[in-house]
Amino acid sequence: MIDSLSTRPSPLAQVMKACVHAYQRWISPVIPARCRYYPSCSSYAVEALGTHGALKGLVLGAWRILRCNPWSRGGVDHVPDRGQWRYHYPHDIPRFELEEG
Repeated sequence: MIDSLSTRPSPLAQVMKACVHAYQRWISPVIPARCRYYPSCSSYAVEALGTHGALKGLVLGAWRILRCNPWSRGGVDHVPDRGQWRYHYPHDIPRFELEEG
């Protein structure tokens, strides 16, 4: 598995992450929690931008927000590994358990 933390995100991805962090700090506390997934959509977007860069991270984050609606079952949804579009491991297994073994 490729370590997603070893690569530094592009400047555009860093700006996008800063925007999401501003949302998390100032807007999200005012709005009642209603995300149907874990991690939350904004945390997913930050991780996707850090792992995949600006363009693919934006696409993955937007797709996640579109899926987070009242008709969705929700659940655990991990960011896919670098170079992948889908998470290929069981969703009930935490990522840190995959990195240990």
